[in-house]
Amino acid sequence: MGVKKTVVIRQLCDKRFAADNEDGQTVLVDGASPAVSLRPMEMLLAALGSCTAYDVVDIMKKKRTPLAFYRVEVTGERAERHPKRYTHIHVVHVGGGEGVTEKQFAQAVRLSHEKFCGASASLNAEITWEVRLEHDPAA
Repeated sequence: MGVKKTVVIRQLCDKRFAADNEDGQTVLVDGASPAVSLRPMEMLLAALGSCTAYDVVDIMKKKRTPLAFYRVEVTGERAERHPKRYTHIHVVHVGGGEGVTEKQFAQAVRLSHEKFCGASASLNAEITWEVRLEHDPAA
């Protein structure tokens, strides 16, 4: 049997909720207007982006070429009719660092999306990705 995780969603007011995990951390999920936090479907994109980012950072460290800077941009296209699920999600990985090659970076991203990222594997959407190797913006 696999590992079970539980998140409890508590209504704060109208369409504003708090999501609490078993360790006591809380995230605000917002459907109210005006929103003060991410909406549920935006949280889904954020979960995918941060899941794959976690993998990529770990893989690049193991390759002894850690990323000096890194960001993930996630764009989702939703169906027009209910359920308005994501039909296509595009993930852009942008990063770089000393000694980081586009080939290494792309390999880490591919491994994440194809093998390690549980969020990616859990979604019923076409997921595409790309890599952009850039120079350190702080330099």
